[in-house]
Parts: sequence; structure tokens; C-alpha cells
Amino acid sequence: MKIVAVTACPTGIAHTYMAAEALESAAKKLGHKIKVETQGSIGIENKITQKEVDEADLVIFAADVAVKEESRFKDKPIYKVEAQKAIKNAKAVIEEALKLVNK
Repeated sequence: MKIVAVTACPTGIAHTYMAAEALESAAKKLGHKIKVETQGSIGIENKITQKEVDEADLVIFAADVAVKEESRFKDKPIYKVEAQKAIKNAKAVIEEALKLVNK
């Protein structure tokens, strides 16, 4: 499964990057490919390209603020969760998000 994710928090510092790391680690352990874009205090990093969006099976937003340029993902199944949940249990977040695709 190909997953793209966006992480963001109000201050755009710690939780943004902690959520990104947690999702990357959990996806790898579960055997999925993932690219995580962070929208932090210094702007968008590791930006997801339109090609990557098109190839993705699933989108995860682990964000406590509005995701910038959200319209890029409009035709994809999107699972939204707070950044803190992704930090605490990224595996469960991914497994829950996969239910959008595996109906």
C-alpha cells in the first residue's frame, strides 16, 4: 500500500516531526510505503508531489491545524487524526486509516 501523510501542529515544532517519525516507522513495520510531508514552523518540508498523490492509495492527516494546500488530495480517501494520536500509536492510526481503503 502506498500512503502519503501530512503532519502539522499549532506551533509546528515538536509534535509535527514526532508524528512524522512515528508514522514512517509504523508504516515500514507494517510493510507499507509512506511519504510524510511536514508543515511546520519553517513551512512545508518534504512536499508531496502531485505524482505521489496520484499514486497513493491513502492519505493520512495527523494535524491539529488546517492542512495547507489540502485540495491536492481531494479525490483520495483521507483519514484525519490529531498529531498526538499518531505520536502515541501510529500503528493503530495506520490500521484504522487502511479501513477506508479495505472496505
